[in-house]
Amino acid sequence: MNKLALTKIYSGKVRDLYAIDEQKMLMVATDRLSAFDVILPEPITGKGEILTQISNFWFKKLEHIMPNHFTGESVYDVLPKEQAEQLVHRAVVVKKLKPLKIEAIVRGYLSGSGWRDYQQTGAVCGIVLPAGLQEAEKLPEAIFTPSSKAAVGDHDENISLKQCASLLGEELTEQVRLKALALYNEAAAYALSKGIIIADTKFEFGLDEHGTLTLMDEVLTPDSSRFWSIDNYQIGTNPPSFDKQFVRDWLVVSGWNKQPPAPHVPPEIIAKTLAKYQQALHLLTDAS
Repeated sequence: MNKLALTKIYSGKVRDLYAIDEQKMLMVATDRLSAFDVILPEPITGKGEILTQISNFWFKKLEHIMPNHFTGESVYDVLPKEQAEQLVHRAVVVKKLKPLKIEAIVRGYLSGSGWRDYQQTGAVCGIVLPAGLQEAEKLPEAIFTPSSKAAVGDHDENISLKQCASLLGEELTEQVRLKALALYNEAAAYALSKGIIIADTKFEFGLDEHGTLTLMDEVLTPDSSRFWSIDNYQIGTNPPSFDKQFVRDWLVVSGWNKQPPAPHVPPEIIAKTLAKYQQALHLLTDAS
């Protein structure tokens, strides 16, 4: 594709941002895959389009809970027709927001770093949980466990509510907590009806020019969430992955130390991962 008729202002682990004007920008989902905060050498062709479709679905479904970053414009409004046609399924026109300095993580099940934390302390990110819970068990209620945002190449770190409040202020922290839980609880109930357990997820929020809390970036995709199939779910085990976790599991078994550079992922793992993304899109949105 020819160089975009816009200026690139940011290149993240997965997304590229281009300036449109003072209020708007174009967000393009690439096929890059990030795991353990490291970009993997091989892209997953088509992933960006699938993630964009899943995100767009959730943004619309959850827009009654809070505002999101959409402007109402399409790529055809900001790009030449030829470029718009090539990016229409992987790019969106979004508001320029002031991103919050945290990732809003919600956990509904005990898994991953939360499970490891619980085994050692009986708590997850300082939130004390009932004794005797097993791996992958559903929590009595979903919990908000924020993390600090890392620069590209660095690792996000779990932080306490008190630390979150020191970054955002107590009032905004509480607003973020309540909105993140509301988004997760509604999405998890819907996904469950489609055969998918959303074990945990992360949301990104920003503030608009009026200071209004706004949902941004991506929502409830296989890149930002841990998806399990109801069919394979069993308490006390690490359920088979339904999402990006499939690659993460392979990387763990490979013995990689989680430091750059990441190892080359075998073609069969990439193919199976793409199939998981496609299955998630199909189940959640009834898309073919």
